[in-house]
Amino acid sequence: MLITFSDLTSIPVLWLQIAITAIWVLLILVIAWVVNRFANEPEIVRKIVHIGTGNVILLAWWLDIPASVGITASILASAITLLSYRLPILPGINSVGRQSFGTFFYSVSFGILVASFWYLQQPQYAALGILIMTWGDGLAALIGQRFGTHKYKVFGTQKSWEGSLTMMFVSYFISILILVGTEGNSWQTWVISLAVAFIATVLEAFSFLGIDNLTVPLGSAAFAFFLSQLVYF
Repeated sequence: MLITFSDLTSIPVLWLQIAITAIWVLLILVIAWVVNRFANEPEIVRKIVHIGTGNVILLAWWLDIPASVGITASILASAITLLSYRLPILPGINSVGRQSFGTFFYSVSFGILVASFWYLQQPQYAALGILIMTWGDGLAALIGQRFGTHKYKVFGTQKSWEGSLTMMFVSYFISILILVGTEGNSWQTWVISLAVAFIATVLEAFSFLGIDNLTVPLGSAAFAFFLSQLVYF
């Protein structure tokens, strides 16, 4: 097979892209380890990893990392998280005090969104779904646990209105930032963002077994994409 000059020059770029994302993930894990070592705050550690690693989707989008890299990383992360439910590989991350497959669903959602929206050449929707999951769900859990005094239950899972309102606000803010930046500033964009935030908040309320780490990113991204196609095309 003939190897062209462009093929040779693309190899270092790809490895540079991978190195940048790997350094970011390693930095987040080091921060989480330090907090776990000295502060002994397992929930804070989980949210540092949850939110910090989620921002990798921005690096993948901005650096135009190939979909194959993201999918491969998702498969590897999913396999590791499955093993961690049997072996003490990620004790600080999986210790949520209840039966949950959230970490596994978290990894799977990355692969599905990258495979779907990279193929459609619409990576902004993958970023929207992942960031709503990482920042919205992550901050909603922290606010709900620390300040949530108005409780409600969904299928036996206790939630708080404070946490849900946090989810709604953060999801709306993220949707506005991404959609205004990619689709333009119009009243349709603001309405779509509000609708996406509402759907994300509803999906987050149904969080038994950690399924919200799958339904929130997939549902948010798919709904935003559907509405945008409906309005703009």
